[in-house]
Amino acid sequence: MKITIVGLGLIGGSLAKTIKKYTNHTVNGIDTNPETVELALSQGAIDTSIDDTRESDITFVCLYPEATVEYILTHEFKKASVVADVCGVKRYIIDKCDSYLHSKGVHLVACHPMAGREFSGFEYSLDTLFDTASFIITPTSLSSEKCVNMIEDLAYAMHFKKVVRATPDEHDDIIAFTSQLAHIVSSAYIKSPTHLRQLGFSAGSFLDLTRVAKLNEDMWTPLFIANKDALSREIGEIISHLTEYKECLEQETPARLHRLLRDGRILKEETDVIL
Repeated sequence: MKITIVGLGLIGGSLAKTIKKYTNHTVNGIDTNPETVELALSQGAIDTSIDDTRESDITFVCLYPEATVEYILTHEFKKASVVADVCGVKRYIIDKCDSYLHSKGVHLVACHPMAGREFSGFEYSLDTLFDTASFIITPTSLSSEKCVNMIEDLAYAMHFKKVVRATPDEHDDIIAFTSQLAHIVSSAYIKSPTHLRQLGFSAGSFLDLTRVAKLNEDMWTPLFIANKDALSREIGEIISHLTEYKECLEQETPARLHRLLRDGRILKEETDVIL
């Protein structure tokens, strides 16, 4: 197959490298930065760089949400081919693109590779980024089962550990908790004035909680806005629980604090067993 990847950043670049590493498919790469294209060609991550998606069997659009929609709505794709976006929000993309592509005889398969790094750009892309990661697909009533299966098979060929199917609503609601909230909390946590005095006082727990504060705000801002309802709900949930801990300290109620800490530990241990 001929696969085109639009946007050779961290995810797009890693998809290109991984497809070339594990399959025999031809990879065409498109990016607005000529230096990125040259680097991808020199590393063998892509075979060609032709700014045309009309001959591709699969087109992965690896751009920010608004740019993804704009690209899909302003370009032509091969009849009966698959367009797969990789955005961290799915309702936004599907609402704007699913019916449109269907009317053109093109199939949308909305995806989300659950992998990333604290860095962005092709230079940080890896052909091992997706090893052991999950790959989420969110089919709709317009989805072709054949095309969904084709993308699922490709995900396993790229060494994703697990392919998960979910509705777009399920994806966005759960991602608000598992990914987006973690970035919000980490960004807020790092803003304590005490952060400027932590040198020599921090260890693993500090590093774990602050790792994703080193985010790409250009990418995360539109993702948060596109999923504002679910993310706002999760922020309210954690504020509620933090308030409980704060009250325990202010009111000096060690028994209640002990219970809250125990409940959190038990929840973590139970989910660790399930996972």
